[in-house]
Amino acid sequence: MMHISDITDKPGFADIVADRGWHAWWTQTDVTRAQYRARLDAVFAGDPIPFALVAHEGDTYAGSVLVIADDLSARPDYTPWIAALWVEPERRRQGIATQLLSAARTQAAERGHRTLYLCANPDKTPFYQAQGFRLIETGVSGLDIFQG
Repeated sequence: MMHISDITDKPGFADIVADRGWHAWWTQTDVTRAQYRARLDAVFAGDPIPFALVAHEGDTYAGSVLVIADDLSARPDYTPWIAALWVEPERRRQGIATQLLSAARTQAAERGHRTLYLCANPDKTPFYQAQGFRLIETGVSGLDIFQG
């Protein structure tokens, strides 16, 4: 059975969350995997933002999502952001991303943030719109920006 947990309750998943995020979005930058992993440590500080959620079946990782203060330097006034949504390739198209997004929105609301932003490649627009996010900008650093 799939569970969505705050990573502070499942810290053993932190390295895999960092690994997936770094490989998906940061390998073509100057940020090292170790630096990316160190940034993830902020979710353990106990502040309302950032936080990370992990989808898992027992000790088997299925996916994760972060909620962070800033994900796009071109839009500093937007905050907080859903970021680094990842589902393992063999687990895709099973509703896990939808569960992670829903849980992230719920947790953010419980922490006082009813509005969230996210940026994604334009080919992901139909997915995010189906999740109830509203497209608010296109072509910002090649990305679409959503509010939800």
